[in-house]
Amino acid sequence: MRSKAAERRVQQGRRTVARPPAAAAGEAGADPAVDPATGGAGVSASDPRRLAREMERLEQAAQAARLGREVARLEAELVAAQARIAELEAHADHDPLTGVLNRRGFDRELARAAAHVDRYGGRLVLVYLDLDGFKPINDRYGHAAGDAVLRAVAGVLRGHVRASDLVARLGGDEFAVLLWNLGDADAAAKAASLETMIAAARVPWEGATVAVGASAGLAAVAGPTDTAAALARADAAMYARKRDRAVARGRTD
Repeated sequence: MRSKAAERRVQQGRRTVARPPAAAAGEAGADPAVDPATGGAGVSASDPRRLAREMERLEQAAQAARLGREVARLEAELVAAQARIAELEAHADHDPLTGVLNRRGFDRELARAAAHVDRYGGRLVLVYLDLDGFKPINDRYGHAAGDAVLRAVAGVLRGHVRASDLVARLGGDEFAVLLWNLGDADAAAKAASLETMIAAARVPWEGATVAVGASAGLAAVAGPTDTAAALARADAAMYARKRDRAVARGRTD
């Protein structure tokens, strides 16, 4: 037979074994590795991997912003460069003094016009003009006065032809006009009209009034392979016209 002391020890041991582990753990304090919100292992705010990922995300965002600014800068530079190229190309084909086409630009546009007429039909007539009495203006008033006269002549030509027609300064005091779809009689009348209007123009210069005349020669353009020859024919016709007018005035230029 057990003693009362032995019986008490047995019962106390049974109570100790029956105590739930969770309760015992609760009494000892919660495990710091357990997240009470999820019931699983939590991630500390100072987790190195989480900090590394956040730093990488921020760096990628900053890099994307820098790349966006660089792309915008390069696009702006491209637009500016294209505008500058267009400006230089325009200047390369135009006479800086008068603003009309120069010889290079006129030759290019004449070739285009001849190709267009050859393919689609139409007619082109060249008017070649040379100023009469231009050298005495330079000799008497200086080249600045001569430049003013050249600008005035270019203005007369531009103001009295159609938008489809072309005006060019070929060099010195020589000009050309390309007339679209005119017969010989109408082209000759237009050339005579241009001579008259140039002779009527007056350029004020340092208290004086400066004026010049003009002689015009015409030639039809037969096709794309005829542009250079047509210019030569119009040039020859202009000089014949200049000689005839000089003889009629009783002098030579």
